[in-house]
Order: sequence, then C-alpha cells, then structure tokens
Amino acid sequence: MASRSLEISRTAEKQLRTLPVDAQRRLARAMLALSDDPFPPGSRKLSGYEDVFRIRVGVYRVIYDVADAALVIIILKIGHRKDVYR
Repeated sequence: MASRSLEISRTAEKQLRTLPVDAQRRLARAMLALSDDPFPPGSRKLSGYEDVFRIRVGVYRVIYDVADAALVIIILKIGHRKDVYR
C-alpha cells in the first residue's frame, strides 16, 4: 500500500501544543503511523460524517479525515476524550 501524506489542521496543531510533552510524543507516533495504515486496529468511523475516523491514544483521541483520491490524511482535532467530540 502506498504511503499517504499527512496534513495537520491549524486547530489540531494548537491542541497538540497544549498537551504534556509525553502525550505529544505518543500522539505524534500514532499520527505518523496513520500515513502507512490509515485504518489501524481500533480505529472507528464517526457517525454522521463521510470519511472521518478516530483513533485512541490513551485518554486522547485523534480525529482525522481520509481523502482516498488524493492519498492525504488530514488531522482535524486532537484532545482529551471528554472534550474532543464537542
């Protein structure tokens, strides 16, 4: 499978910077792994959206969009599980 490019929205970038450093590292590894496998075990499609999925990284969630035609993964939001879906 071809490797996909990874884009991070400005919102997700700001959210990532506010988290603790160890969480940032774990989230960065998980996001980079999405470029090789956009649907890792445990990823879930969010209802109400066409191509929007989420992965769990501890108590944090990464919400991302998979653009198959352009081979791009766009990170939309990053946050604690209690706040990220709002």
